[in-house]
Amino acid sequence: MITKLVFLLLVFVLFVPSYGQEFSNPSLTLQSVNIPANEFNKIRDDSEPVQFEKTHAKSWQLTIQNKLLYGNPKGNAVIRLYDANMADKFVEIGMGSPPARKYWIAVNLPDQGYFPATRIDKDGWVEDSKIIAAYSDIQGVSVSNGKRIVVSNVKLDGFVVGSYSVYGMEEPTDPPAINSGSFNIEIMSGDVSQNPIHYYPFYVTGAVGVLIGILLLIKKRS
Repeated sequence: MITKLVFLLLVFVLFVPSYGQEFSNPSLTLQSVNIPANEFNKIRDDSEPVQFEKTHAKSWQLTIQNKLLYGNPKGNAVIRLYDANMADKFVEIGMGSPPARKYWIAVNLPDQGYFPATRIDKDGWVEDSKIIAAYSDIQGVSVSNGKRIVVSNVKLDGFVVGSYSVYGMEEPTDPPAINSGSFNIEIMSGDVSQNPIHYYPFYVTGAVGVLIGILLLIKKRS
């Protein structure tokens, strides 16, 4: 009897996760964009916002994979995320060229204007690591540099991501900021709790509790 119960628990633990993966989460929106390297060879004033397929509200996460080959020490890779409801409301993430690899996060708000959230002039971001910006209406936005969180809980008051733009040159007469490479972004938003697999740890805990109760009952009766 005990052996059968243990076997059934193992089957539950091993096979329920695989089954759970078959469920999709209709509340999650995920979009991946590969931005061509030459898109960064422009100044800020020449950059044009590009609309995402869908807006991302309430809770979202942006992942950046920067594998660009910079063209000169003054070259940058800058991305701005714009609020869908306010054109002059955005979050800016900037990554300078090696060897300095300066790094900055800035925010532009209608009532406060443009202000830096952080700036690191040397070894600011980590190559071959993903940079993550995570936002929720309650917590605000936090941003990593590929190694640690460098901006934490900056309030943005209901930031709905609708579009992005990129640039990399400071002056029109500068050499190209980027020679080649790739710059990938992934943005995801939604309610993860609506995915059945989200509750899997609770199922396992409940099953273990039931098994322990049965074993104690059997032992008591014997």
